[in-house]
Amino acid sequence: MNLSTFTTPSELSHYLQSHRSQAMGFVPTMGALHLGHQSLIDRARRENAMVVVSIFVNPLQFAPHEDLDRYPRQLEIDRVICETAGVDALFLPTAESMGIKDGLTQIIPPTTMMAGLCGRTRRGHFQGVATIVTKLLNIVRPDRAYFGQKDAQQLAIIRRIVTDLNFPVEVIGCPTLRAESGLALSSRNQYLTPTGRSQAAVIYRSLQQAHKLAAQGERSQQSILAAVKNELSTVPEFDLEYLELVDPQTLESIEKLDRPALLAIAGRIENTRLIDNVLIGC
Repeated sequence: MNLSTFTTPSELSHYLQSHRSQAMGFVPTMGALHLGHQSLIDRARRENAMVVVSIFVNPLQFAPHEDLDRYPRQLEIDRVICETAGVDALFLPTAESMGIKDGLTQIIPPTTMMAGLCGRTRRGHFQGVATIVTKLLNIVRPDRAYFGQKDAQQLAIIRRIVTDLNFPVEVIGCPTLRAESGLALSSRNQYLTPTGRSQAAVIYRSLQQAHKLAAQGERSQQSILAAVKNELSTVPEFDLEYLELVDPQTLESIEKLDRPALLAIAGRIENTRLIDNVLIGC
């Protein structure tokens, strides 16, 4: 299958116009594709006649002190991955072709959904994500869009936007893919040394402790978080940023595990920021 590549919204829209009669799946990414991304593409390929992938390192979602300039970029490798996976169209816009400029109209998700978790320290991040995802959905106009569960706050916000703004697209959340150690696959894992990757495995181990407690009937938020922190303490190199138990849809804090909940964590190993989460109480 030939991979068609486009760099402007008008070029892509013109190409897709003749394929609107077919079910279309869309996988938006920031590149540096790994097996987690490939699992999204593979599912889109199974469920749709057409698959579109975008690669765009979105400057709107990076604060000035974050890693925009050094974010992993491997375009030629990504292109081969997409071609091998059977992607029909690869969208590689520039910031200019995406209309990013001062005064750009932006999408502001509900403040309650941005107040906690990553939103507490990454001010403006989810506004930037929401704006670019909205633009991409309008450009591609897919039937289904695929996102990873690892970015659970992002997934919940995108679902809310699609519902509130009546986008005719089904948002599909896909399971987090993990290394053998349990470490969630992420483009930023490239920053880690082998030692750092080994240490970072404590993140998933700690979440599994919480999952085990909940399965045994523990309902106290305090007890569940204490068990996670106890496991995290075995790797002092891990610098915890947050650990929160929230509702998976609203992202509001849960004090008692009386319904399914999202246990989310963020922290740093070797100054690399990593996030992960599990659903518990299901």
